[in-house]
Amino acid sequence: MEKEKTSSNFNLPNLITSFRVLLIPIFIYVYFKNPEENLLYSVVIFFVAGISDFLDGYLARKNNLVTPFGTVMDPLADKLMLLTAIVSYTITDVIPYAILILVGVRETLMILGGIIVYKMGIINPANRLGKFVTFSFYIGILTLLFQKTLGIAFLFFSAILGFIAGFSYIRTTLEKKKQKNEA
Repeated sequence: MEKEKTSSNFNLPNLITSFRVLLIPIFIYVYFKNPEENLLYSVVIFFVAGISDFLDGYLARKNNLVTPFGTVMDPLADKLMLLTAIVSYTITDVIPYAILILVGVRETLMILGGIIVYKMGIINPANRLGKFVTFSFYIGILTLLFQKTLGIAFLFFSAILGFIAGFSYIRTTLEKKKQKNEA
């Protein structure tokens, strides 16, 4: 059974989500100040965003503070941070353009699809596969620090897995639309 959503968008989990969005320009500033020396710092910022993602979701569910704002902004903040890291690392030749293209196409489709679905009155929170994709991107980015080739392989794997997760969201949306039409 799905938990009831609260009506107020002003709560701690949503503030944490907003903080995650604010980490994006900090990531860009720190990384591009000196990419060769600041890869580690950028990965730390990326992981702070990831930890805050876990924290805001946990707090929202535990305290029944799930809101439409959080349901939409939480995955959007994840996508924006991921795209920021992927674009930044591609620009500085840490990862190949092919990963950027795969991730860019997938995330653009997911964002546009999310907007369309939201306008239909359907909200699809992140599912387990989507969360696993996010986790695998974190592993890939962390691995870049220690073994670049393996990190790139993880990122390719994550990008492909992301498309599979995208299809699962389409299936969920179609099921919810059918239920909505039958009601």
